[in-house]
Amino acid sequence: MTSRDAVHQAIETVWRSESAKVIASVARVVRDIGLAEELAQDALVAALEHWPRDGIPHKPGAWLMTTAKNRALDRLRQHALHERKHEQLGYEMDALQTHVEPDFVDALDDARQDEIGNDLLRLIFTACHPMLSAEARVALTLRLLGGLRTDEIARAFLVPEATIAQRIVRAKRVLRDARIPFEVPRGQALTARLASVLEVVYLIFNEGYAATAGDDWIRPGLCDEALRLARVLAELAPQEGEVHGLLALMELQASRLAARTDAQGQPILLMEQDRGRWDPQQIRRGLAALQRAQAQQEPLGPYTLQAALAACHARAAHPDDTDWPQIVAWYDALIQVAPSPIVELNRAVAVGFAVGPQAGLALADALTTDPALAHYHLLPSVRADFLERLGRRAEARAEFQRAADLTRNAREKEFLLARARKLNS
Repeated sequence: MTSRDAVHQAIETVWRSESAKVIASVARVVRDIGLAEELAQDALVAALEHWPRDGIPHKPGAWLMTTAKNRALDRLRQHALHERKHEQLGYEMDALQTHVEPDFVDALDDARQDEIGNDLLRLIFTACHPMLSAEARVALTLRLLGGLRTDEIARAFLVPEATIAQRIVRAKRVLRDARIPFEVPRGQALTARLASVLEVVYLIFNEGYAATAGDDWIRPGLCDEALRLARVLAELAPQEGEVHGLLALMELQASRLAARTDAQGQPILLMEQDRGRWDPQQIRRGLAALQRAQAQQEPLGPYTLQAALAACHARAAHPDDTDWPQIVAWYDALIQVAPSPIVELNRAVAVGFAVGPQAGLALADALTTDPALAHYHLLPSVRADFLERLGRRAEARAEFQRAADLTRNAREKEFLLARARKLNS
């Protein structure tokens, strides 16, 4: 690797970790996240021009921040001159703290970290605004807060790059045209908006944990990005119990990633995994986050309840040690808070282990008429597993085949077809 390549790699690393802070801080002033990202990108281009020649600054994040803010100042000055709004220009100059010269070393000090944290929180709530579709929120969040390029997001979700680009552009336009305030909501509005933020983070995680389509069953990179976002959110909003609940849930689920596939990338079911490959450090972090979530909530929210479910598995050193009655009880509580046919199906699985496959099958059969599960491949997969345990092999084989026909993930399809073939003998 040449020295220039090394500098470019360093710039990419710095950008990935600092871009969200830069965009957030500039957006607070210009009140337009699309413009803020454009100005941050200008700072990145400047780094690509200057750093290979001048060397990497002592505080590269501060360099990017100051450069982006100077670009914002230039833009505001031009606008103010054009509109002859000199009072506004003076206000914006004060807000930008233009007395800070771009020496790129001491531009940011520890005293401003709280301000940066507040800006990041504003950016998270804006990018995840419920006015946007779920797909747009995910794409915009990964772009602005994850620092991912459009092509990286497209590859992660197996859609054309142009599709992701259109989602991002449209999302920015919607936020701008609707004049969405760049702020952290207060009072009752906070609860609804926070739910949207947590939904986006968990959607990103789930796509990595069990990919809906493609050749790989898991995509650890997406899980890592979702965990990073959740950890940032937990630091910025430590008083929100459900934030810790979601973080706990994802830490505990991610602890199993290394054991979820074999050397060929084929899925390994939970009860067949080598628990020695589960990550003990992530389990400890997950249990600690769960404890914080439970201490801050009454009643418990849906993410905290799901984390409590995951904790039952994490605490079981062997599959036979799993406390299935307690898991059923947690599902009962979850259904009261967040009822859905998928939760009912998961509860049926738990009942199948706690009571027996016949009881679990009866619950799963009751869901076959639910239109929300008409094309959900895990319903026939769950029924097939119960039927196999009951010795009804021909019926189980047909259900595994039906599940394989419904899934869009190549690895999962291979796995389900293999289980069907196994029942031919």
